[in-house]
Amino acid sequence: MAEPLKKIYNPTFLMEFGQTIQAADPSFPAEAFVDKVMNEHWEELALKARIRHITNVLGTLLPERYEHAIDILLEVNRHCSGFPYLILPDYVEVFGQADEHFELSMRALEAFTQHSSAEFAVRPFIIQHPKRMMKQMRSWSTSENEHVRRLASEGCRPRLPWGQALTEFKRDPAPILPILTQLKTDPSLYVRKSVANNLNDIAKDHPELVLQIAKEWMGQNPHTDWIVRHACRSLIRSAEPEVMALFGYTSASETTPLAMEAAVSVVPVTINIGENTTLRYELLVRTGPPVRIRIEYGIDFVKAGSKVSRKKFLLSDKTVEGGSRLSGSRTHRWADLSTRRHYPGLHRIVLLLNGQEIAYTELQLQNAIEGPALSNL
Repeated sequence: MAEPLKKIYNPTFLMEFGQTIQAADPSFPAEAFVDKVMNEHWEELALKARIRHITNVLGTLLPERYEHAIDILLEVNRHCSGFPYLILPDYVEVFGQADEHFELSMRALEAFTQHSSAEFAVRPFIIQHPKRMMKQMRSWSTSENEHVRRLASEGCRPRLPWGQALTEFKRDPAPILPILTQLKTDPSLYVRKSVANNLNDIAKDHPELVLQIAKEWMGQNPHTDWIVRHACRSLIRSAEPEVMALFGYTSASETTPLAMEAAVSVVPVTINIGENTTLRYELLVRTGPPVRIRIEYGIDFVKAGSKVSRKKFLLSDKTVEGGSRLSGSRTHRWADLSTRRHYPGLHRIVLLLNGQEIAYTELQLQNAIEGPALSNL
């Protein structure tokens, strides 16, 4: 099993980081830094809490004057790249939000994001100074550096994972759109992924707006077409009819279903939480011209209080000849995840073709039976 990501902040890393700071500022106490970071509460801290704890320790050991501390960290930044150095933009987030530090903080974030990422650190600035900050983000969107351009998009995603939600942009995403428009033909896939993810965030609150943008942008540029497709993935999973039509998915007619035959099964049909099942499916596509299809299976998961919530899983997405007979299998794990907990009960499993149910089966999920306790020897 892979170690938790928080383990990257180990004594070796912390000492090397402290020594890098010490090289830029000989008065910095590298050993005391490690001791203060790895205090009696260290092992209890999750990843983000560890980053913030390291930042706060830096705040006690670096020069009190913010300008001097940033000068040191900008020198450190020249020698530090990668995810662990989110510490540097986090320092700006914690200590650099005063109005008199705004310009310096922006320069620092622009520098730091090129070696790690400032996508989380910019968000409190957006919340406090939305107009001023979005002007800065629009400027970053024209940067020659792809990391800075990505920050312009990623930093203002309304629903950035791990980041503070931008409630105002969830309500009204209009300030974001000029940035996304600026970046819609960006040559960097790194940037284009961020633009698509931003639009996908927006689609969760404003599906009609993203559909309108998709229609306007489609066919302008291959890079833009990729963004549009990736941006509409949640709308496609929801099988919104206009979106399905936009991307060429074939719909059933009133007289002819898209699948002439369909079946889905699971083996075994009764399992314990933590075990696996094998799902098998087969379907016969209607005769005629080629059709664009998206095959999924959905599970109506039993939740706490006997509620049910469906989650879909993609099996295939392609164009096939009319009259094709398709089949396949998939192993599904019923182990608890950080994002999903399983509950015992009867689970309905459906086969979906372009968002429409075409077959179903059922599975009984039960709590694992614990073995007898071992007696003390």
